[in-house]
Amino acid sequence: MDDGPDNVLFVVLDTVRKDRLTPYGYDRETTPQLDAFAEEAAVFDEAVAPAPWTLPVHASMFTGEYPSEHGADQQTPYLEETTTLAQSLSAAGHSTACFSSNAWITPYTRLTAGFDQQDNFFQAMPGDVLSGTLADAWQYLNDSSRLRTVADKLVSLGNVAHEMFASSGAASKTPAVLEQTRSFIEDADSGAIGGSHRDIDGATDDDIPGWFAFVNLMDAHLPYHPPDEYAAAFAADVDSESVCQNSKEYNCGARAIDDDEWDDIERLYDAEIAHMDAQLGSLFGWLRETDRWDDTAVIVCADHGELHGGHDLFGHEFGLYEQLVNVPLIIKHPDLESGRQTGLVELVDLYHTILDMLDVSPGETDVGPTARARDPTRSVLSDEYRQFGDVVAPDPGQAAIQTLADVDPTSDGQSSETAPEVDASYAFIEYTQPVVELNQLEEKARAADIGLDERSRFYSRMRAGRRPNAKYIRRDRVADEGFRLDEDPDELDSRARQFADGSGSADRHGASDSKRPDAPQDEIALSGIDDPLVSAERALSAFERQVGGAWTDPAGSTGDDPDSIAQMDQATQDRLRDLGYLE
Repeated sequence: MDDGPDNVLFVVLDTVRKDRLTPYGYDRETTPQLDAFAEEAAVFDEAVAPAPWTLPVHASMFTGEYPSEHGADQQTPYLEETTTLAQSLSAAGHSTACFSSNAWITPYTRLTAGFDQQDNFFQAMPGDVLSGTLADAWQYLNDSSRLRTVADKLVSLGNVAHEMFASSGAASKTPAVLEQTRSFIEDADSGAIGGSHRDIDGATDDDIPGWFAFVNLMDAHLPYHPPDEYAAAFAADVDSESVCQNSKEYNCGARAIDDDEWDDIERLYDAEIAHMDAQLGSLFGWLRETDRWDDTAVIVCADHGELHGGHDLFGHEFGLYEQLVNVPLIIKHPDLESGRQTGLVELVDLYHTILDMLDVSPGETDVGPTARARDPTRSVLSDEYRQFGDVVAPDPGQAAIQTLADVDPTSDGQSSETAPEVDASYAFIEYTQPVVELNQLEEKARAADIGLDERSRFYSRMRAGRRPNAKYIRRDRVADEGFRLDEDPDELDSRARQFADGSGSADRHGASDSKRPDAPQDEIALSGIDDPLVSAERALSAFERQVGGAWTDPAGSTGDDPDSIAQMDQATQDRLRDLGYLE
């Protein structure tokens, strides 16, 4: 991409559903600025997130790895020593920054590793909680059953504080996030930010690599308390303090929500999205006014969506449904044609796409051995995009698709032994057993004297194989689900035949008849045997083999590392003693 834009702006609209955006046909004008932006950008209809929540999705976008590979989830809520996108870009001389108000995008999860500048506008916790000794100790806290409660309490504190600040009139940090983004861009363009490339003798402005700015905007995340202007426009008669703003109360059955209240909740959600859109439009306008727009590639996506009562769920936990994982993705770059794009894209591909945009190859920089190599078959800019048939060192998704081409007669491609082109229209999604959300759900259930069935979707690990017209979801404690998305886009009619007695559909509180935990995967059968759904299940099985096997037995608790405390430095141990967690 030597003649492409020098800079990349990457914006994540946290928790935003595709079907609530004007460019995707929503009948309420929530996003006129995105609509205008979409006129000069590629609008992807089939973008798929690798998970339904923030941490693993961002880790995948920042490493090019699936959740099973990078391991960042609620059981181990940090990114291991994998080299990040920002580390590779910074090593190549680009100025980099990360601005967010999301509590998961902080030093303690390592998602901010490699950025020249990072700021989390999550003002609820002291600085030494989000960084410093406790950030360094985050891995030890989570690996020790004794200290795991510390980590859980920090996240719970963040959740409570988020609700408190959101309802106190200081709801949106988006203006401050975008203002700091402008300041970073000005400083980067002036040469005030960056690595050793700024000190090269004789270097001119043309020699200086451009900037990479990552922004996460949180307005559309619960709770919904939009600014007055947008509340008046979209939810004038709605009291945000009176509607249900706690998804766990609804999900456990402690709080009922009728159709009118759902409508009020969704109008508040629309108002939050409209506010984000206006703020983002202001940033876009500033880039145009300062003659930076043409030299800036822009990516806008969501990390996941949200359920408002669909499948009897509120929030983005406990399922892999389309409203959660088929996300908006809009990209402006001269190598992409503007307009609707119907081909499948995985958000994991954005890592390679951004490397391609800035012409950075991690293997050519002194960035460490764990950086995933730039792969043209994973870049949406490349003519080789998703041509996985002849990839020599495939990742788990590529390897699964290669295997599928060899054994699946319904695949559009031929055997990889006879042709390099295979049907790569598959995405893979993973969701390990939640921890923080599950603890909160159990607390709400206990307070309402409600018992939760441990053989339910609330405790289940899930994986899915998805193609544009079908999805198969494997769940380890409850019955699998299979949907023909072309015929059943709302996923109301599961066509996966259940194990043993043929029952197992989930009830209102997530409980289901148990399927045999020891049933081998080759016993899976489908009702209404149709090729796309069979192919989706086969692709999922192939992916599972690449990442260590299917999740068929219920997940147990994580083990304790007896050496975790001893491995901490003295400053960390002293800080934990000050907080009362060590004697």
